[in-house]
Amino acid sequence: MSQQLSVIGTGVIGNGWIARALARGWDVVAFDPAPEAPARTRAFVDNAWASLERLGLAEGASPARLTFVDSLEQAVVGADLIQENVPERLPLKQEILAAIDAAASPEAIIGSSTSGFKPSDLQQDCAKAPGRVIVAHPFNPVYLLPLVELVGGAATEPAQVERAQSLYQALGMRPLVVRREIEGHIADRLMEALWREALHLVNDGVATTEEIDAAVVYGCGLRWSLMGTFLTFHLAGGEQGMRHMLEQFGPALKLPWTKLEAPELTDTLIDRVVEGCEHQAAGRPVAELDRRRDDFLVELLDLVQKYWPEAEGLEGRI
Repeated sequence: MSQQLSVIGTGVIGNGWIARALARGWDVVAFDPAPEAPARTRAFVDNAWASLERLGLAEGASPARLTFVDSLEQAVVGADLIQENVPERLPLKQEILAAIDAAASPEAIIGSSTSGFKPSDLQQDCAKAPGRVIVAHPFNPVYLLPLVELVGGAATEPAQVERAQSLYQALGMRPLVVRREIEGHIADRLMEALWREALHLVNDGVATTEEIDAAVVYGCGLRWSLMGTFLTFHLAGGEQGMRHMLEQFGPALKLPWTKLEAPELTDTLIDRVVEGCEHQAAGRPVAELDRRRDDFLVELLDLVQKYWPEAEGLEGRI
């Protein structure tokens, strides 16, 4: 029996969920009040489909399994998993999630793609089964990048998190269960720290946007795609590992190397950032850059999966 994903809100993230579920052979039912939403979504899926074919489609996968309906209530009927992707405004998310909770089967898991809000706040106005409303935060492009951060709220039971893990794994995701709720979860807090420091470097005239991106692309980013921050530093300690690394480089943590408070977004800084990014884009439209990124990610995923923990026999690791 096929599984159904219901998607509420079809911007970039919502469409990413749709493309991923269709590629996994799921039925998808979507609702978005914008009149142009169905055409925009189908064009998005068409653009992503070549990359998904290269990764490998599930049996029965087809863009034809997408249906748009006229209301939120229609969209959630029969859903195994419901993904909310409305704009990042807490009152709006609370209103939409309460409506989804009221209309959906109590067994359906409701995931919010929020990048920052805590699930207890999202559950606040849900009266039927608030515990099944969780944070399910993905990363763009959702149809290729496998990480999804799962965060349960005050009303969430462990069994609901376990069911959510199973459903997102069925979508080919790698769920990361966050141990306790916190604004920004895990990955966005890390990216925000790097983003703030990058803005300072531009604002202080130390580097251009292109030079900062080069520092990541040709250096730490290559290591991070396999090992992440901690294991990378563990190797930096030589045979003694992390303990020696901390003994040797730990004192540098007291030095004024970083400015984690964000700089003021003055017109001058905004212009520098925008002009730098436009220089990097070199006149190429975003759709062309999307395709270039996707081609790269498909080849990279094919490589790194050979080195992920389960390929070494380390089952149960993230």
